[in-house]
Amino acid sequence: MSALPSVRGFLIVTAVVVSVGAAGAFALVLNEQKDPPPAVTLKSETPRLEAMAPVRRFGQGGPGVTVTPPRLLAITPGTVPKGTRYKLAALKHVQKVIVVDAGSVKVAGTAVNLLAVEPAEYRSWTPQAVADQPEVWSALARGELVADTAAARRFGMVLGASYQIDGGPRLRVAASATLGLPGVDGIVSAEVGRRLGLLPGVAVLLHGKEGKISAAGVRRLLGKGGQVLAVGARGAAAQPRAGDQQAAGPPEKQVVRQGSYLELYKAAATRCPGLSWTVLAAIGQVESSHGRNNGPSSAGALGPMQFMPATWKAYGVDGDGDGRKDIWSPYDAVPGAANYLCANGAGQGGQKLRKAVWFYNHSWDYVNKVLSLSDAYARAYA
Repeated sequence: MSALPSVRGFLIVTAVVVSVGAAGAFALVLNEQKDPPPAVTLKSETPRLEAMAPVRRFGQGGPGVTVTPPRLLAITPGTVPKGTRYKLAALKHVQKVIVVDAGSVKVAGTAVNLLAVEPAEYRSWTPQAVADQPEVWSALARGELVADTAAARRFGMVLGASYQIDGGPRLRVAASATLGLPGVDGIVSAEVGRRLGLLPGVAVLLHGKEGKISAAGVRRLLGKGGQVLAVGARGAAAQPRAGDQQAAGPPEKQVVRQGSYLELYKAAATRCPGLSWTVLAAIGQVESSHGRNNGPSSAGALGPMQFMPATWKAYGVDGDGDGRKDIWSPYDAVPGAANYLCANGAGQGGQKLRKAVWFYNHSWDYVNKVLSLSDAYARAYA
């Protein structure tokens, strides 16, 4: 393993042992009731799926986050006083300042440097692609670790796996992203950071015009022992886009994601011999209008295929090979729907197919609507 950046010297702390109660297990419920599906008006010509917007994960396309990327990262031996924060904000060319908790925990004797943040406050400090990545913010809200992509590869972290913190609790690596902060291996929520014993208020991020903020001025205000590091444009490197093939977790693991819903429905249907992709497309249209309305519904259904969590627990799949079964991700939800339909006999067609769709939402009107839409897609793509 290569030597860690010098900033690590300021981050080493001792993890605090905290007992975390295990979450209650979900019970499988097959005849849950969901919200009635929205009315669908059949038109003479069904919109062609390849002409629609590309597949998007939940969270993208909503109210945008205007990012204010950090230009300098400062690490201090102790908590930055409030008065010093005000002085930092008053420096020439500084437009925005945030102070967060930081420290290092050890996993099997290896130091892993973490920032602990309030997700809502920190989101705008990440690269745009990270701010728009729903898995990151869902993971933090659940009390899980978001690993820097490069650090995850360097340490051999596997997405979805839980790691024992030396002398502390287990921590699940739920997502990875290119954070672009030198010496920082991952982020957790502020609450998790307190449980891990990270140092309060020792990391400072400053935003302003790139290259204009005086590192010497920041260093002078922070006093002896403070370290200031430039955060360059590389830190905002773009995340892989839908349709790309990309590495995730260990270098040998490949993630494959289709670029359109048409491709996604067709690929997912191959999981169930005899099931037409048009059935999946019809359910996708009725449930979320192909990812435009992902819930949660008032009944608790989630994601582009509107799964109830208990059903997802039993039938959800890792469709894109990234090591996670994400109810919000269309790359998992659509093949998960194929898996659920197939388990109920959809591949046999006829009345078996009708009954499988009924299991998806216990309404014969829903079944008729889905199968009518499926026929319309079949005619449009004949």
